[in-house]
Amino acid sequence: MRMSHAGLSLVALVLLWQAGVSVFQPAHYILPSPLAVASAFLRQPGFLARQSLVTLTEIIAGLAVGSVLGIATAFGVAAWPRLGRLVWPMVLVLQAFPVFVLAPILVIWFGFGLASKVAMTTIIIFFPVASAFADGLRRTDREILDAVSLDGADHWRTLTRIRVPLAIPNLVSGLRVAAPLAPLGAVVGEWVGASGGLGFVMVQANARMQTDTVFAAMAVLAVLTLSLRFLVDRLTAGLTPWAAEADPDSSSTSRSSTR
Repeated sequence: MRMSHAGLSLVALVLLWQAGVSVFQPAHYILPSPLAVASAFLRQPGFLARQSLVTLTEIIAGLAVGSVLGIATAFGVAAWPRLGRLVWPMVLVLQAFPVFVLAPILVIWFGFGLASKVAMTTIIIFFPVASAFADGLRRTDREILDAVSLDGADHWRTLTRIRVPLAIPNLVSGLRVAAPLAPLGAVVGEWVGASGGLGFVMVQANARMQTDTVFAAMAVLAVLTLSLRFLVDRLTAGLTPWAAEADPDSSSTSRSSTR
């Protein structure tokens, strides 16, 4: 249902876009029509596919590394509160820096290849995951903690058997927020300096005023973003099975099927 809703929204957006171009007739280098963008894609499908594969590799690597680091940091903050009081302010400072400031520095440190883009994506993914998971670990119901404490559970047993399982929904929410942000990190890194990727295609096409190619690359990036979010939703659904029961789409589907 969610994918069908996204498809309908996309169709409506394209129709509105075409209507605006037909009515106002802007220059093609300002706003190309959807047909011009489709034509630009069909002229070079292999090229765009290869560049999207480069960006997809950066996205997946950055999402994986950023998620692992975020989970580890949140767990460490909960496991060692004194260490957390030192580490967390540094995390907040890092998050405060604009990505466009960090990207050139990362290129200098890691070069124009894959590493700098993965590092950029990792930084963007890290904070939503770490923040959501740490918040879930910190907000465990006090009555539950008091009950397990009376039962003789120590700090580590309480953390691993009570606080972590109860914080899983927060972690899932963080992953779902972070997934659509992963392409942003990869593309920003490619804008600063790269020899391939959809961001590289956008920069090169924009310099030549090939706006239709820019929009074609953006369309491919949008498809990658939606697919990544859908994949994360599917992979994390098993971690929070009760969420499906509360999903109005799934409940309405089940009701219609019983009829």
